[in-house]
Amino acid sequence: MWPSINIPQVLSSYSSVSPLQPELSNTAVLHQMRRDQVTDTCRANSAMSRKRRVLTPNDLKHLVVDEDHELIYCYVPKVACTNWKRLMMVLTGRGKYSDPMEIPANEAHVSANLKTLNQYSIPEINHRLKSYMKFLFVREPFERLVSAYRNKFTQKYNTSFHKRYGTKIIKRQRKNATQEALRRGDDVKFEEFVAYLIDPHTQREEPFNEHWQTVYSLCHPCHIHYDLVGKYETLEEDSNYVLQLAGVGSYLKFPSYAKSTRTTDEMTTEFFQNISSEHQTQLYEVYKLDFLMFNYSVPSYLKLE
Repeated sequence: MWPSINIPQVLSSYSSVSPLQPELSNTAVLHQMRRDQVTDTCRANSAMSRKRRVLTPNDLKHLVVDEDHELIYCYVPKVACTNWKRLMMVLTGRGKYSDPMEIPANEAHVSANLKTLNQYSIPEINHRLKSYMKFLFVREPFERLVSAYRNKFTQKYNTSFHKRYGTKIIKRQRKNATQEALRRGDDVKFEEFVAYLIDPHTQREEPFNEHWQTVYSLCHPCHIHYDLVGKYETLEEDSNYVLQLAGVGSYLKFPSYAKSTRTTDEMTTEFFQNISSEHQTQLYEVYKLDFLMFNYSVPSYLKLE
């Protein structure tokens, strides 16, 4: 049994980020507003957001540690985490890498290539949570969800996801499924995916997969006080601000490239067209804290009950 991580200790202080130059003060104000939004949401929803009184090391598997620059990055899948993991490999590699884009994507996801906070002792964890600069990146929750669905269920190469989740989703959500569909699990419809997510049985059975788990469950922002909340919508500028505060901005920049296959708001709207208002309402409830905490408004295309 793990000794618990003491929340008062975790929250006792966090390095407040001071802007490096006067012209950054607007950015500093913006980030203070984002931190306040998280704090206020946690307070207003304390029953829901702090069900867990304490964190255990197992809760910290998503927090990547860079000891050389005293950084902790909580990675959220489908929010540029491949590029941020590449950057963390450059930062922790002590000269092994210089260009993040030279690191193959699959290499960035090999867990042995980065150290996470759950690998430390409790006193070491508390020390790092207290003194390192902590940051995460977030995205509009339903856009992130559609991105996860498109990546994991519509790409032929993702057979492990089809087998692990697709077969289960089809078995539960599709009446008169063919033997072929039950065996392959490679043609899950978005409506079936949504029905699976809101099914109480799913949540009782096991935690959500990290690609569609809520940010507040992956990164515990009500227990861990993040210094910076970056947004996918302003990814490049927020990322370069983090690198600047980390003191590496002069030689390291966030890789800028536009992915042509990127999930957009228009695509998300389209995917939600076929979801009943009852299911939309239930799904919004699942992701509600992420919407509130990171200041995303209820999407205009939703028909909430």
